Amino acid sequence: MPGRTRANGEGSIFPYRNGLAAYVWVTKPDGKRTRKYVYGKTRELVHDKWISLHRQAKQGPVATSVPTVDTFLSYWLTEIIEPHRAPLTYATYETFVRRYITPGLGTKRLDRLRPREVQTWLNQVARTCQCCAQGKDAARPKDRRRCCAVGRCCQAVPSTRTVSDIRAALRAALGHAQAEELITRNPAVPVTVATVRRRRGKAWSSDEARRFLESARHDEDPLYAAYALVLVVGLRKGEALGLTWTDVDLDGGELTVGRQLQRVRGRLLHRDTKTQASEATLPLPDICGTALRLRKAQRDGARDSAGKAWQESDLVFTTRYGTPIEPRNFQRSWQSRCIKAGVRPITVHDARRTCATLLADLDVHSRVAMRVLRHARFSVTMEVYTQVSSTATRDALRRLGAALDG
Repeated sequence: MPGRTRANGEGSIFPYRNGLAAYVWVTKPDGKRTRKYVYGKTRELVHDKWISLHRQAKQGPVATSVPTVDTFLSYWLTEIIEPHRAPLTYATYETFVRRYITPGLGTKRLDRLRPREVQTWLNQVARTCQCCAQGKDAARPKDRRRCCAVGRCCQAVPSTRTVSDIRAALRAALGHAQAEELITRNPAVPVTVATVRRRRGKAWSSDEARRFLESARHDEDPLYAAYALVLVVGLRKGEALGLTWTDVDLDGGELTVGRQLQRVRGRLLHRDTKTQASEATLPLPDICGTALRLRKAQRDGARDSAGKAWQESDLVFTTRYGTPIEPRNFQRSWQSRCIKAGVRPITVHDARRTCATLLADLDVHSRVAMRVLRHARFSVTMEVYTQVSSTATRDALRRLGAALDG
């Protein structure tokens, strides 16, 4: 009797329907042992799959039932991202999945997704007008359609930043699939996208910042204290709007940053700050302390004027009826104040850059600036926000020229 040619659990190749099949005993991610089958038209094809499956079985657990990309992404969003990440992070990932990833890759089986397929799909996304692909113009009332739905394609292709973020979302999801041992490699890792060029934000000079604040103080703008906190202490827009009187110690001259106000998909959320590094207790400069005392008096006056219409809250900055201020409305008020003050219009976020730049002009050590701006990484302080002013640049070149003048 001939000896055995295969060991226990090695499996075998046998005829199956119009071709051949083989199986290997594998250990599933839940620890149970079961057979996993491979199929093919020829013995050579099945043998190659069989050998590959043996290799996977030796490396660790093997999933016997693999979902499609769409099915896994739905699970990933619902069970992993929504319960454990910030609401805005979930909303961003869900948008990328719904608008881009599912339409392009959703029907693919997770373990059969290859880097080349992902690369080709992402290149196509970067070339495609998303107004056409998502029917944005077609969703408007017929009398308001103006581009793609009436034959005039607007060529609204995604920015390089958007394409990079889509790849990042897919890579994060597939990385979790790899951690759950549904796939052995992450096919989004080798994919190449265009380099994202960071926008060089604007920044005011100290004279422009002073004119802006003087204009707001002169007009008794209810948001004057918020403007001062953004420019002098470097608060983010959401952090200023989420500030409560509990966070302010006027007698001790301190300010605690720990919450922010964010609108996410129709909901106004008062939640934790952007990162743990953003939470800090900062000294309160005199200009900010004075502005906050003025704000307190304004709030008391607004409460008396509103009467029964007043909605009590602990927020420092509210509407005249005590309700939270919409972040978009704050941006509009900021732009209006730029016009009234006669200064170059910049965004509220650029005002944080102004704070960093003015600290650099005053020769404040960069590590101290990082503490003031509450960045998680030192490189962000140096490379993204701090822009040495043209005055400082001219002075540096003047001194260099004088040093080199024979």
